[in-house]
Amino acid sequence: MSHDTVILIGHGSREPSGKEEFLRFAEEACRHLGPEPVESCFIELAEPLVPEGLDRCVERGGRRVIALPVILFAAGHVKVGISHELDKAKARHPAVEFLYGRHLGLHPLLLEACEERLHELEARFPGPAEETAVLVVGRGSHDPDANSDLCKLGRLLWESGRYPRVEVCFIGITNPSLPDGLDRCLALGAKRIFVLPYFLFTGVLVPRIHRLSAAFEAAHPEIEVRVGEHLGGHPNVFKVLAERKAEAREGEARMNCALCHYRVRVPGHSHHVLAER
Repeated sequence: MSHDTVILIGHGSREPSGKEEFLRFAEEACRHLGPEPVESCFIELAEPLVPEGLDRCVERGGRRVIALPVILFAAGHVKVGISHELDKAKARHPAVEFLYGRHLGLHPLLLEACEERLHELEARFPGPAEETAVLVVGRGSHDPDANSDLCKLGRLLWESGRYPRVEVCFIGITNPSLPDGLDRCLALGAKRIFVLPYFLFTGVLVPRIHRLSAAFEAAHPEIEVRVGEHLGGHPNVFKVLAERKAEAREGEARMNCALCHYRVRVPGHSHHVLAER
């Protein structure tokens, strides 16, 4: 009989709707991840937090805990924060094995999900593709490695050949900001803009994307701005999560540390390097 337990780790939000959506996601994930019990917790801003979640896994009989970050890009929380909490959990429960899965990352299935979200916008708001700009919006991070992954996503969408303009921006922390991105699309001659929030769950930031996009459209009546759905419970997200679980169980999970600003000197971020401290 298996004594594995899976724990899904979300970021957390001050907005109750964000926590509720994650918990619904976790409930649905049980059908995709196998027979093991599934717990859920949050990095910050909502409870239970990671330490309590890990302890719950042990309390319900878990002898091997598979921790899966339900996070799109790896920044400080994934690279440092969660792994630190797992180390502390190992010290509290030396008889329990803790396995750490990869974040969701840039996966072909997630790229496919983004394309589906754009197709949904096209179906609802038909118009010439050559007059359309796609603006991919990410959360934004202090970690340049994570920010560059969003830029890569934008490039991959552009490479599909469907849209002549695909721009990338961020809703917080770093630049270009969402207003900057909208201004750039307008300057490039777009007659309409499809805003694609690259988020798993709602919270404070997704409604902000909608508000800023609506304000921009009101200020520029000559251009149409439409906001797509965030990824939410798209079936492909569960498929990727199941892959990450299998990787962790087989010991194949690998973190991309080639450009991690905690390990190597990235221009402008050398003060973050932990390996030299």
